[in-house]
Amino acid sequence: MAAQIGAPGAAVRAHEELFAYWASLRDGARLPGRAHLDPGGIKRLLPTISLIEVAADASGAAADFRMRLAGTALYGVYGREITGKRLGDIYNTAAADYWRVELGKVVTQKRPAVGLHSLAWRGASHLSILWLRLPLASDGDQVDMILGFDAVVGMSQGISGIRAA
Repeated sequence: MAAQIGAPGAAVRAHEELFAYWASLRDGARLPGRAHLDPGGIKRLLPTISLIEVAADASGAAADFRMRLAGTALYGVYGREITGKRLGDIYNTAAADYWRVELGKVVTQKRPAVGLHSLAWRGASHLSILWLRLPLASDGDQVDMILGFDAVVGMSQGISGIRAA
């Protein structure tokens, strides 16, 4: 894999940095929207940043998700370009279902989420993605996009107790 494999502590610090940036964009209880993001404010994190578009069904509920943008380092994680692809085009069925559930929670709860997802589906069971997903809403309320950050970490480095927030 071409992606950089970092220590869990560095990954957690990067998550904290992105979360602080996202939180600084909030207006009280209102969520920031895609238009509020300034790439210059998170320049160091851009290689593993993603923007995930919420594809709603007729009722307005999250039906699927599409990678609107995927940072250059994510190519090494996925082995190909994933920008513009839906979850089912990127992952096997089990991994796509995992992401639909986790991203669905971000949409319905309108709250950030964090977790650890094994890269076993990619043939790298010794590696995992320590992920962060932050809700974005162009109207300040209804989540229509999700800001993501992924850090590849080795399982031998001993992360435990990380689960969705």
